[in-house]
Amino acid sequence: MFVGEGILYFLSLNRSVRMGEMTKPEAKKRVGQLRKVIDRHRHLYHVLDRQEISEAALDSLKHELYLLEQKFPDLITPDSPTQRVGGKASDRFGKVRHSVRMLSIEDVFSPEELEDWRNRIARIWPGLDDRFYCEMKMDGLAVSLVYEDGMLVTGATRGDGHVGEDITSNLKTIEDIPLRLRIPEDGEMGEFGKRFASDGGAGLKRWVNGGMAGRFEVRGEAYMSRKALADLNVRQKASGLPEFANPRNAAAGSLRQLDPRVTSERHLGFFGYGVVFRPGFDVGLKTHEAEHGLMRLLGVPTNPNSRLAGGLAAVTDYYRETAGKRDRLPYWIDGVVVVVNDSAAFRGLGTVGKTPRGIVAFKFPAEQATTVVEDIRVQVGRTGALTPVAVMRPVRVAGTTVSHASLHNQDEIDRLGLKLGDTVVIEKAGDIIPKVIRVLKEARTGQEQSWRMPRTCPACGQPVSRREGEAAHYCLNPGCYAQSKESIRYFAAKNAADIPGLGERIVERFLDRGLISDAADLFSLEPGDISGLEGFGEVSAKKLVAAIRSRRRMPLNRFINALGIRHVGEETALDLAREFGDISAIRSATVERLEEVPNIGRVVAESVVGYFSDRRNGDLVDRLLSEIELDGTVGEPSGPLSGKTFVLTGTLERLTRDQAKEGIRRLGGTVSDSVGTRTDFVVVGKNPGSKAKKARDLGVRILDEKEFSAIIK
Repeated sequence: MFVGEGILYFLSLNRSVRMGEMTKPEAKKRVGQLRKVIDRHRHLYHVLDRQEISEAALDSLKHELYLLEQKFPDLITPDSPTQRVGGKASDRFGKVRHSVRMLSIEDVFSPEELEDWRNRIARIWPGLDDRFYCEMKMDGLAVSLVYEDGMLVTGATRGDGHVGEDITSNLKTIEDIPLRLRIPEDGEMGEFGKRFASDGGAGLKRWVNGGMAGRFEVRGEAYMSRKALADLNVRQKASGLPEFANPRNAAAGSLRQLDPRVTSERHLGFFGYGVVFRPGFDVGLKTHEAEHGLMRLLGVPTNPNSRLAGGLAAVTDYYRETAGKRDRLPYWIDGVVVVVNDSAAFRGLGTVGKTPRGIVAFKFPAEQATTVVEDIRVQVGRTGALTPVAVMRPVRVAGTTVSHASLHNQDEIDRLGLKLGDTVVIEKAGDIIPKVIRVLKEARTGQEQSWRMPRTCPACGQPVSRREGEAAHYCLNPGCYAQSKESIRYFAAKNAADIPGLGERIVERFLDRGLISDAADLFSLEPGDISGLEGFGEVSAKKLVAAIRSRRRMPLNRFINALGIRHVGEETALDLAREFGDISAIRSATVERLEEVPNIGRVVAESVVGYFSDRRNGDLVDRLLSEIELDGTVGEPSGPLSGKTFVLTGTLERLTRDQAKEGIRRLGGTVSDSVGTRTDFVVVGKNPGSKAKKARDLGVRILDEKEFSAIIK
């Protein structure tokens, strides 16, 4: 009856069916919903250069549709979004028909899906050479460059794959794109031919020496760098215009300017990723790696981070290495592209629907995805606050599978307009808990149901009330089982009393047996009280009791945090301990005196005074102090980081968050939860959140984990 850190209660029946259990009629209905939503957002994204949901969320919708169509192939129709590539070309530009269709790439999101892809194509192409060419997947706009006799004559967008928009004048403003192909020297062509061409380079030499006669096409990605986007948004803001939310929209908007001078001012970049020769002509290129080599030979830039990988293990290494330096690159990427390197095999594998079989995009964990809210349960916390939690169809986001997201309160549900059964966009950045950020109302079927906060506590049945000026609802019963359980669990947590082995289920057993009613009762437990309980023998009972008694001496800041005072977390507890140095002084402090403490405002001060003014809380503190000896003042540590403020974001690989904080404090530094003008350093781990962006915007120095580890050592 519970999930995560609180007690969760079912308030409505589970309405939806997971994908693996769907019948064909249910799948058909869901496919129809998905196509309607995808088509709308693809039109906004590709034709109008507008965006209401992130590309990651749109990818998530398309991936769900793709999986359903794979499970029920007869549901695939010619007009499905999985069977076409891009949007309709804008009427503002001339049309260009591509000589060879510009296809898209299927996405995979895990090593397991990557291996499934490899095994699938190996069955189609026996004896597949297990070497793959790996490239960074640029977050930009796919374009085609057509050269005639070595001269750039046409530049176009992908459009719908068959017909794109003629944006030649705008593409010519990108300095990375050669207006005339470079003529390589004979020696260069000879070396290239020995390495890459089946005829030793003879065909390439004839073509080059013949003036590069005929049509030659380069396909690649036009993109906007981080610096160029930042500069552009400064100009947009100064002109009272909306800022661009992401580099893809910025690049697309720049290339669709009617005045090429505007495009020129935006300093776009370009990387080539493939070539197309005129029909019937071939210079003997044997591999995809050779295509990259040829482009560089002819003066077309390719991403220098691309490389050949021998087998899936090497591909995974490339993926992890690329993910690790993603935030330090001068441009945005959202994954890596994996291509069968053998050109004959690539051609032989053919295409399925909109995608070549021989290529996939191994996407980074999306920070946004779409799913369905199947239920809403209520969590009762240690302060009595009731928190609605969305129970969702499981979906992978930011590298993990999630099925629950806090909805915070009734006001947030009303703001979102959320109903049971809705398709929603969820977001998860780094180690931040998932959040529902948008309801896709256009995906509704009419079967969705409204939801309201209960009038009685689902744990104890007592009345629920909403306090004046607050958004949360509270259980009014101070003896509520759920509140007692959460308070004891919080007291024993790692950043509080830190009692090893005392988890949520054990606390629940002790409460059910009447062995404890609050945290102070823990210190009266004897091994014989618990040795007969399920999961406990004589040895394990003695071990747990010893662990509890080892906490009879506790630092003041940990004790304050362990009390679970509303609005008082680990950092505020540390501030109080440093300021007062004694629990009695904190208990007798006025609101005005507490407001004098750095980082403590009126709301926190009133919460502290209110906690110690409550008789039940006072009795609990007295009983705890009869069992626990406090270390006294924490003191203000001094060291090389004195006066320096750090903010941590993302997941660190070598240190836990607590170890990182302890390292900073040991050297005299302080840790903050938010980035501001007084922040000195932001430590960025894997999958960082918005704090990293804010740090860049404010010019705060960013440290990766290696740099941070060197400092605290």
